[in-house]
Amino acid sequence: MIVGGGVMGASIAFHLAEAGVRDIVVVERGELACGSSGKPIGGVRAHFSDPLNIELGNRSLRAFRDFPHRPGADIRLETVGYLFLLTEERQEAEFAGSVRLQNSLGVPSRMIDAAEARRLCPYLSTEGLVAAVHSPADGHARPGLVVHGYAAAAERAGARFATRTRVTGMDTAGDRVRAVHTDRGTVACSTVICAAGAWSAGIGAMAGVSLPVRPVRRQLAFTERLSPPAPRIPFTIDFTSSAYFHNSDDGLLFGLADPGQPDGFDTTWTPEWLDLFRDVVRRRAPALARMPTAGGWAGLYEVTPDHNALIGRSGEVPNFLYATGFSGHGFLQAPAVGEIVRDLHLEREPCVDIAPMSADRFLTGAATRPEAHVV
Repeated sequence: MIVGGGVMGASIAFHLAEAGVRDIVVVERGELACGSSGKPIGGVRAHFSDPLNIELGNRSLRAFRDFPHRPGADIRLETVGYLFLLTEERQEAEFAGSVRLQNSLGVPSRMIDAAEARRLCPYLSTEGLVAAVHSPADGHARPGLVVHGYAAAAERAGARFATRTRVTGMDTAGDRVRAVHTDRGTVACSTVICAAGAWSAGIGAMAGVSLPVRPVRRQLAFTERLSPPAPRIPFTIDFTSSAYFHNSDDGLLFGLADPGQPDGFDTTWTPEWLDLFRDVVRRRAPALARMPTAGGWAGLYEVTPDHNALIGRSGEVPNFLYATGFSGHGFLQAPAVGEIVRDLHLEREPCVDIAPMSADRFLTGAATRPEAHVV
């Protein structure tokens, strides 16, 4: 059984079903992609500071490019690149080191100056801009299309999706989960895979597994239709403030992480949040602060203490696997993680060493490698 019908659960179901695994059931408390995977546009990138995140992002980018053929769906992938804007010399030095690491792993990112950044994104003011980083192979796609593309292919291979079904408890015997209780009945199972995103801590607790994931609201907004149309720009991020913007249909999408946002499951969109975005963007891209908006959206980040994912098999409950806590990077890493969880279930060697992603790292005092390029 897979708990969670977002992009991670759908990817895992597809990869397992494709490998010939039978009797796959995906349980989702709402509809498919109703949680954070339902966001209108998701960035896809290999631009990270941690080598494992770079590998997961790069492998997933290849899968996104191949998505029309495998599993077979249009996900509206736009390879517009990512553009990180840097306003401090310390940031420039740190990102330069990350670019060297990325280049060594096959990612074509590069440091550029403020003038080139403005050529890539004409909205920018270069005042106070020390440098920028451009990753031309990155971009964005539609998470909902990815979820349904994976789910449709998984269903064709025999997987079943139980939507509007809430997990209420688990039966354990010895060191194994034997059954999962839902509000629509009890399901006996040989393996449980937690891909429940922001709700994962509660799911793990039912099996006696610690998954240190906390939910944090993130909000975004859309401009009204722009005339003349917006130029095609990279996914642009002011790194100091976390403000970002990029093309979305016939306008632009705006986002910003509110540093004062408390933990919680509230997904109410508050128009007042836009004042935070406008205050920041007025300095970096003044024209955007004056653009009228046509609404917005709020979802949940599933955040871990070091902003790295939890991927692995429980040491205490060996038939409990997990893939969660991606801290905003789950969509872009979902194809690679689907492969990894498939291999963990089949007891095969995964494509990368995911030992550093074990949830046990927070219990044993193991060294962590906090991801620096977090938005």
